[in-house]
Amino acid sequence: MIKSRTFFKNLLQHRLQKKIQTKLIQRKLSGTRVLKHGADEKKWEGVPRIDVHFILKDGTKKTVSAPIGMHILELAHKNDIELEGACEGSCACSTCHVIVDESYYDKIPEASDEENDMLDLAFGLTDTSRLGCQVTLTSELDGITLKLPVATRNMAVDGYVPKPH
Repeated sequence: MIKSRTFFKNLLQHRLQKKIQTKLIQRKLSGTRVLKHGADEKKWEGVPRIDVHFILKDGTKKTVSAPIGMHILELAHKNDIELEGACEGSCACSTCHVIVDESYYDKIPEASDEENDMLDLAFGLTDTSRLGCQVTLTSELDGITLKLPVATRNMAVDGYVPKPH
């Protein structure tokens, strides 16, 4: 009787090891495509465009043409608009905080809980505040006006103005 228990115990351990080895072999690795400088510009060629108006920190207005499907943060970086994005669009800070014109606010999908948590840290929070990294431009947003707050809260660095990648 003792031999049979040991036998079955060893058999189960052997099968479990085989199963684990099989899972490890079947697991596939993936990677991210490497982009060369300016290579992602081709991604936006031929995509319909809309006009986006930014009210800069000094009160001046800058209008840019934006492809549908781009995030506000990426658009700002591509057009030399001072919108920080310290977390590089991962919704882990509030430095890409923008204030959306009331007439367009309801046309944007509702903010996630994660975005709302980060917005709680934003300087100059309003009822129409959003994070630029979380808003994707659609055809409904043609002519949208986005105001940049006069300051941001960057917990990592005080006074540093980063350059977009």
